[in-house]
Formats: sequence, C-alpha cells, structure tokens
Amino acid sequence: MILSLSIAVLAAAGTYMVLQRGMLRIVIGMTLISHAVNLIILNAGVPRWRGEAFPSLTDISESSDPVPQAFVLTAIVIAMATTTYMLTLSGLGRSDDTLAEEVADETSPLQTLGRSTTNAEAVEDLEHAAKRAATRQEETH
Repeated sequence: MILSLSIAVLAAAGTYMVLQRGMLRIVIGMTLISHAVNLIILNAGVPRWRGEAFPSLTDISESSDPVPQAFVLTAIVIAMATTTYMLTLSGLGRSDDTLAEEVADETSPLQTLGRSTTNAEAVEDLEHAAKRAATRQEETH
C-alpha cells in the first residue's frame, strides 16, 4: 500500500511539474515520472514472498525474477544520462519561446568583428570610410 501511494505521489508530482513553464521544473518532473515508472516495474516484477535472486542464498523455486531488477537498473542509468542531457540543454538554452521580441526590418543585426550593428550603420560606416579615403588621395596629389 505504501509503495502504491509513493508511485501515485511521484506520478502526480511529476505530471504537475511537467505542465509548468520553467525548464528546470520540466526536467525535475520527467525525473519524478521515471522514478514512478521504475517503482511500477519493480512492484509488478518482484512479489513480496520471493527471496533474493542469488542461487547460493535461496532455492531457485523461491527466488525472484532478476529481469525486472535488471530493467530498473538499466532504466536508472538511462534516466540519469537523460536528466544530465536535459539539464545541460536547459542551462545552455536560456532564450525560450515565451519571450517575443519584435524586430523591425531595418534593424536586422549584422555581426562584424564581435560588435553588433545594424545594416544602416554598417553602410554609413562604409560610406564615411570611402569619403575619408578619397580625401586622403586628393590631399596626397
């Protein structure tokens, strides 16, 4: 009964967290859901009256099936790797789709040597540089 309640609480909390907006909450929710699924598999595959899965400790007819335990162990490792990957993505991807920035057509950014300028500013800079070069050539002649 306690295990079933634990599964229900983990699944409900995980579902609630996944439905939130923050990336960290979604990652925690997915982790809680994976723990609930692991407990379901373990509860379904290992009855209470069975012993350990070691032939030296218990009789083979009374020992539990080791396959669900192996599935859960594999699922724990996969969940840990997936959680690490999701946390990395949520840490690197700070800009999410909840913020909508309106960008005018004339202010499209142009990256030049690490500084951000607009197309109009870049054209003006080129025109000024061309004028300066022309005046320098006239001064030398």
